[in-house]
Amino acid sequence: MVEVGRRDAGRALAALTGALALTLTGTAATHAGPRTAPDRAGSRAAPARWTGTWEASASGAAAPLPGASIRNVVHASAGGTAVRVRVSNRLGILPLVLGGATLARQEPNAPESPNALPGTMRTLTFGGRKRTSVPVGKDVVSDPVALRVPAASNLLVTLHTPGDSGPATYHRDALQTNFLALNGNGDRAADVRGTAYRATTGSWYYVTGVDVRRPEAAGSVVALGDSLTDGSGSTPSANRRWPDRLAERLRALPPHRQQGAQAVQGGQGARGVLNAGIAGNRLLLEGRGPSALARFNADVLSRTGVRTLIVMEGINDIKSAPDQTDPAALGAAYREIVRRAHARGIRVVGATLTPFGGHGSHTRARERVRRSVNQLIRTGGLFDAVADFDAVVRDPSREDRMLAAYDSGDHLHFNDAGMRALADSVDLTALGG
Repeated sequence: MVEVGRRDAGRALAALTGALALTLTGTAATHAGPRTAPDRAGSRAAPARWTGTWEASASGAAAPLPGASIRNVVHASAGGTAVRVRVSNRLGILPLVLGGATLARQEPNAPESPNALPGTMRTLTFGGRKRTSVPVGKDVVSDPVALRVPAASNLLVTLHTPGDSGPATYHRDALQTNFLALNGNGDRAADVRGTAYRATTGSWYYVTGVDVRRPEAAGSVVALGDSLTDGSGSTPSANRRWPDRLAERLRALPPHRQQGAQAVQGGQGARGVLNAGIAGNRLLLEGRGPSALARFNADVLSRTGVRTLIVMEGINDIKSAPDQTDPAALGAAYREIVRRAHARGIRVVGATLTPFGGHGSHTRARERVRRSVNQLIRTGGLFDAVADFDAVVRDPSREDRMLAAYDSGDHLHFNDAGMRALADSVDLTALGG
């Protein structure tokens, strides 16, 4: 297979970022999706028992893939008996035409395979139609399909784009091998065997969310962050980002400690964990993708059943030009996030910013800002609880650096052991009920 190159459509992203606050995400577009909106985020008594199980935030716009079938591999943090999929044209500049879409379970124990598990292929429809058009700046959610999804299983979400719909909304750094059928192969979305998928990509295209229906609506946890949350430095196609490890911990809880009175064995009653990390993302300014403040409604509030938010944002504001030198500015942004989350009944956990001494962007001045921000997070009363990631990973003999055992090699990002240390330090009781 060949790796398909990526090309950001920066001007398209810049033009649309300012309109994000006006975009109604998480509901079907008029004439293009189901008439019933997803369960309201933060709701504890939603009549339908849906929970978010996977998320990828739109991070940019890539070159279009006309005539392609795009097989995205996504990892379900929580299991269920029915599924619905969110498709995004949030950063596009033309309507996104889908000729077909399918959902299946990936063949077991083969995270880099385009093959579906026989008997699990399902056709996705949108408002009862196989073919749909997603308006510019919008998301649509598929009609539900019955499919038993085990917790921690991989799903194949395949979309066929028959023509050129312009720049493609995507999540650039998937840390997952995904598959493409190109060169006039036609609509291969329903193929169980993946022999037509001869090209690969390290990005997720168009798919930004998956929900599952559960015996109990345990709800979900959203991790809002940058590359440290997105997983940079961890092993690709292995689901070893810290939110993945957090999901493992929640699934391992005994049933009486999982959410929902009818929680069952095997983690099926555990909360979903949604990864809203974007490599290069910033809290205050546009970096790679819209700022955390600009994308908050789309990537947190519109998600299904959100009960808790973990915020790990700010290191790129400090270390990247134009760098932010006033801790109070970051503090004000944290307060705004908490205010908006609390208005929807969502509990917020703030994570301290981890060390980056030895990285090329590190300076003494920036280190002082990082420590001041961490002091504000720890003692400023901004959050409902604090996850002190800095204290967990820093080197006691040189507190501006992380421990060598956790370093991926660039002194900023974590290896698998570092990701595990972050997740294992989260007090699960701080996530609330």
